[in-house]
Amino acid sequence: MKEKILIVEDQFAEANYLELMLTKASYQVTGIARSFAEAQEMISHERPDFVLLDIFLKGKQTGIDLAVELAKENIAFVYLSANSNEKVLNMAKATQPYGFLVKPFREKDLLIMLEIARYRHSHSVEAGIRKETTLINKLSTIVAGSETWDTQMLHICRTLQPHISFDYMTAGFNSIIETPDHVMSFLRVGFDEYQSIGVGELLTITRLKMHSLITLVKDGLLYEFLSKTFSMKSCTSLRLYLTDGKMFTFSFYSRQPNNYGNDYTSLLTHLQKSLIQFIESIFNKEKKETGINAHHLSTSETSSFTAGFAGIVGKSPLLLNVFDMISQVAPSDTSVLILGESGTGKERIADCIHNLSPRKNKPLVKVNCATLPANLIESELFGHEKGSFTGAMDKRIGKFEKADKGTIFLDEIGEMPLELQVKLLRVLQEKYIERIGAKDITPVDVRIIAATNRNLEKEVAERRFRLDLYYRLNVFPVELPALRERPEDIPALAGHFINYYNHKTGKKIEGLSDKVLKSMDTYLWPGNIRELENLIERAVLLSKGTIIESIAIPDGQNKESFSGKENSRLKTIYENERDHIITVLKQCKGKIWGSGGAAEVLSLPSSTLRSKMKKLGITKEDIEQNH
Repeated sequence: MKEKILIVEDQFAEANYLELMLTKASYQVTGIARSFAEAQEMISHERPDFVLLDIFLKGKQTGIDLAVELAKENIAFVYLSANSNEKVLNMAKATQPYGFLVKPFREKDLLIMLEIARYRHSHSVEAGIRKETTLINKLSTIVAGSETWDTQMLHICRTLQPHISFDYMTAGFNSIIETPDHVMSFLRVGFDEYQSIGVGELLTITRLKMHSLITLVKDGLLYEFLSKTFSMKSCTSLRLYLTDGKMFTFSFYSRQPNNYGNDYTSLLTHLQKSLIQFIESIFNKEKKETGINAHHLSTSETSSFTAGFAGIVGKSPLLLNVFDMISQVAPSDTSVLILGESGTGKERIADCIHNLSPRKNKPLVKVNCATLPANLIESELFGHEKGSFTGAMDKRIGKFEKADKGTIFLDEIGEMPLELQVKLLRVLQEKYIERIGAKDITPVDVRIIAATNRNLEKEVAERRFRLDLYYRLNVFPVELPALRERPEDIPALAGHFINYYNHKTGKKIEGLSDKVLKSMDTYLWPGNIRELENLIERAVLLSKGTIIESIAIPDGQNKESFSGKENSRLKTIYENERDHIITVLKQCKGKIWGSGGAAEVLSLPSSTLRSKMKKLGITKEDIEQNH
C-alpha cells in the first residue's frame, strides 16, 4: 500500500469519487472530513502522509486555515478547488502547498500531482538538511584557515549571504570596550562586494563617541540606531553564549520590510551550536589583533556567479535581491516564473539562469507566446508530421524537441490560449510531447523558464489562465523591480548605454549633465530599461558635444504629476460585483436572508448570494470593516 491520505472535501459526491480513485491506485484513505474541526480530529487519531484539501469547507474556517496547521505539522497537502478570486488565491499561495488541482480533473492528473507532491515534500526536507550541512562544511573550511579575524569574518559574511539575505550585517562581542577589534560590520555594496567596517570606521560614519556607542549597546538601542543610519527596514539577530560567559551576536539587516520570517529563524537556530564552536575556535587562534581597515572588495574577488550576470547593470538592493534568487535557483532544474513590467529585462534574466545552470552547454530556445498566431502555437511548440493538416508540407520539429536537455523560455506566457495551456500542463507533468498527426509520443527533458508582465493571479481569477498551470510554473517566482523602484541604478545604466552607442556610432560622449540626471530621476519610466536605452540612443545621435545636455523625456510622466493616479485603474466585473455585494451587506448590517436582508435587496435567493460570497472570497471581516 502507498501513503495514507486524508480527504478534506465538503461535497459528498466529489469526496467519494476521490476515495475510489485513490483506493484503486493503492493509496490508503484514512477518512473524509467535511470541515476544519472534523479534519483536525481525524489527524489527531491517525496522522496522514498527505491531505487533499478543498479550499471552501463547511463552517467558518476554510481549507486555508487548515493548511496553516498542516504546515506546522510538516504534513504535505494539495489543494483541490475550482478557480478562485485573486484574494483567495493569494491567501492559498501564501501557505506554500505542494500542489494545486483544478476541478474537474482526470484520474491521471490526480495521481501525477500526488507523485509531484511526494517528490517536493521529501525534496524540501532533504534540501533543508543538505543546505545546513553544506553551509556548516563551508564555515568549517573558513575557520580552519589562517586568515586574520576580520578576513575570516568577511568570508563568513559572504558564505551566509545566499542563505540569510542581508544588506548590512554586524558581528561581534557585546563588550565593545573590551574587544573593539572583534566587532565588525559589513555593508553590502554589490552582488558579492562588501565594505568592511570596524568600530573606528563605524564611529566616523555615525559621528558617535565610543561612550555613546557603548551606551546604545547596553540600552539595547543599537539595532534601531543602525537601521536609521543605513536605511534598513527589518532586522533579525542570533545571540551566541560562549563557554567563557561572553556573548557574541550576529545581526542581519535588510532594506526590505518584513524580510525575516520563520525560515530564517529556524535556520539560525539550527546553526547556533556550530557557530558557537566556530567563533570560539577563531577567537582562541586570534590572540592579538592589530586593527581593522575598511576596504572594498575588487571585482576580481567576487564569486564566479558574477560573470553570469554580464549585461545586467546596477547595484541597488532590489536588483541584488534578484541576483541572490538567480544564484539560488540556477543550479537546479526548478521551473522559474519571471514577473515584471515590460522592459525590465526578463529575457536577460532568463539568459542568466540558463548560463549559470548545468544545462548551459545545451540549447536555450526562446518562444514569444504573444507573437505566435493562435492556430500555429501548437505546431510551433510541439511540431507536426507531414500532411497532418492543410499546409503541412514537411515534418516540423517543435521548440520543445529543439530544447531537449536544455532550457525553453516561454515569454509572455500570460498570452497563451486556454486550450494550449492544458497541453502545456501535460508536458510539464508527463515529460513528453505529441507532434500534431504523430502516432507516438516523444520524451523531452526540458527546463521551463516562463515570463509575463501580466498579473497571473488576476488572470486566474478572471478565468483566462489555468490555476493548476500557474501553480506548476510558479514554483520559484522572480519579480523584477521597475526602473522607477531602483533610481540609484539609472546613472550606471545610462553610462552603460552611452558606452555601447559610442562604440556603435563612433562618438565620444562622456556623460550626462546634472540637469539631465535630475530630469531622469524624477521621471517614472513606464517603459523601464528599454525606454531608457531608446532615449540614450537618440540623445547620443543628437548630441553635438561630449556631454548630453538634453534628453527627450515625455511630459506628464513624472513623480509629481503621477501622484494619486495609481488608484485610477478600472475595476474588473468581478471586483465591481464583489464591492457591490459588500456595500449592500454593510447596509444590511451583515444580514443575508429574511426581511431587509442583503438577498432581498439584491433580488437573489439567499443560497445564490451565499454561493457568490464564497466564490468572491467575501468574509465576515470584509463586511465588518469600517462598519
